[in-house]
Amino acid sequence: MGQITQSRKRQIKRFGRKMTLSVGDKTCELIGYAPPPQASQLVEGVAKAAFIAQITADEVNAAGITPGQKMRLSDGPKSYMLTDATPVYDGQIICGWTLIAAGGAG
Repeated sequence: MGQITQSRKRQIKRFGRKMTLSVGDKTCELIGYAPPPQASQLVEGVAKAAFIAQITADEVNAAGITPGQKMRLSDGPKSYMLTDATPVYDGQIICGWTLIAAGGAG
C-alpha cells in the first residue's frame, strides 16, 4: 500500500462519516469525508456549491460498484445525485474516488 493510499485512508477514517452510495438494486455503505464549504461558496449562510465527498476504493470495490453519474449518494438525511466521480490514483492503482454531487434534498 502506497503513501497516498495510507494517508487517504487515515484522513477519511478520522474525519469521515457514514454515507450510502446506490445504483439500481446495488447499495454500498461507506465512510466519506465531505469538507465544509468555503466562505466563497456560501450565499446568505447556505452552501451553493456542489457537494464533494472523498472516499476510499475499498468499499465500492467490495460491492462491485464503480462510482459514476446518476448514482444516489445519501449523507444522513440528505440525498444527492452524482454528477461526476473522479478516481484517485496511487501509482497505477485506484485508491479512492472524489464524488461530485448535486441536490441535497431531504
